[in-house]
Amino acid sequence: MKNLSRRTVLRGALKGAGVGVALPFLNCFLDDSGKAFAGTGQRLPMRFGTWIWGCGFIPELWIPASTGTDYELPAHLLPLEPYRDRLALLSGFDVKLDGVPNKPHITGCFGLRTGIPVPDSNVKAPTIDVLVSDAIGRNTRFKSLEISTSGIQRSYSYRSAGSPNPSEISPIALYERIFGEGFQDPGAASFKPDTQDMIHHSVLSAVSDDRHRLMNVVGAEDRARLDEFFTSIRQLEQQIALQLEPPAPIENFVKPDAPPQLTLDSEMGNVMETHRIMAGLLAKALQCNQTRVFNVLFSDTTSNLRRPGTTTTHHTLTHEEPLDPELGHQREVAWFARESMVAWREFLDELAGIPEGDGTLLDNCLVLAHSDCSIAKAHAVEGIPTMIAGGGGLLRTGVHLAGKGDPISRVGLTVQQAMGLQVERWGSLSMETNRTITELLS
Repeated sequence: MKNLSRRTVLRGALKGAGVGVALPFLNCFLDDSGKAFAGTGQRLPMRFGTWIWGCGFIPELWIPASTGTDYELPAHLLPLEPYRDRLALLSGFDVKLDGVPNKPHITGCFGLRTGIPVPDSNVKAPTIDVLVSDAIGRNTRFKSLEISTSGIQRSYSYRSAGSPNPSEISPIALYERIFGEGFQDPGAASFKPDTQDMIHHSVLSAVSDDRHRLMNVVGAEDRARLDEFFTSIRQLEQQIALQLEPPAPIENFVKPDAPPQLTLDSEMGNVMETHRIMAGLLAKALQCNQTRVFNVLFSDTTSNLRRPGTTTTHHTLTHEEPLDPELGHQREVAWFARESMVAWREFLDELAGIPEGDGTLLDNCLVLAHSDCSIAKAHAVEGIPTMIAGGGGLLRTGVHLAGKGDPISRVGLTVQQAMGLQVERWGSLSMETNRTITELLS
């Protein structure tokens, strides 16, 4: 058994033709710890993702009264009790404005995701997920997957200004993209490359010399434009090359059934159902290595969520609903804030429900969850609520840490280093930092 590898194939003949059957993902492929492949010492693949909800939180219902490990979960975090030990709660980290006016629902989100203090809708730098996908997403069919669950086509994943990575809003469209044409089932008994993939690979290879010659004769601006274009071509080449190889077998993988037709709108019940189904599909895509990077938008930063039978949105309520004199906060806004944490828990349920190695898929994910502001009524970008789930032992969990007004770019720098990126400083102006959050590092 010691000579078996995870790419071992049972070979034979059927009516004179050679056939091969790939083995499932067996325990004997792993080392004694169940966390790495035997022989190579290479650990099970780490995935990275972000999960976003809009319009912030109610501070007194979300921020624990104490820091460290011995803290009580406030009311709005109680749904997350099953994952207490696998979550790091981060409060009190700010997006610094450097004297420039805060662009509502934009500055906080992109300040956190780019390390740039005053971005507008024309994002000035790659978002953190793109930086991570450049490092870990090259050997997967999709460099990243983006989904939006509240019925609007919106994405906060940007490679450069004006270039968001488009999100899927329909479970059916997401299913077809992942498991439709071009999907190679890792549990299939035999493998046959698609002839169209072979043709596309040949065409791209045939023009590679001309591409290099062209880059040598055009001006600097055109080289920059061509470099971005050829980057997408190189990604396509890598994806096609993967499609020409049999997929590695995956333990316990069963291709999911196609989802039902759903109502795609912003009514909370419909959004929760859409989110659950798309989260399940995404978890399956991660399990069979279709991607290692993802972005989930539960609700837009100007949250369009609404109660059944009403037209007033969560965002509108943050500005128009008066404070409840008994509660001291906005009652309806608080309901949406808590339901967002229920959705976050349900997303973690999908990752934790898939066994992998000696743990679960969640154990091999690092998920950064955040909102776009703290108190939505004021569009405040001080103390934006942030969480890290999973971490695969790369980051410490089960802890609440308070930033005390430090730039939130410290979170982004820490996450990048945990994911193996060789970066010592990140951000610009008041957000530039070389200080990781040492209490988070394992």
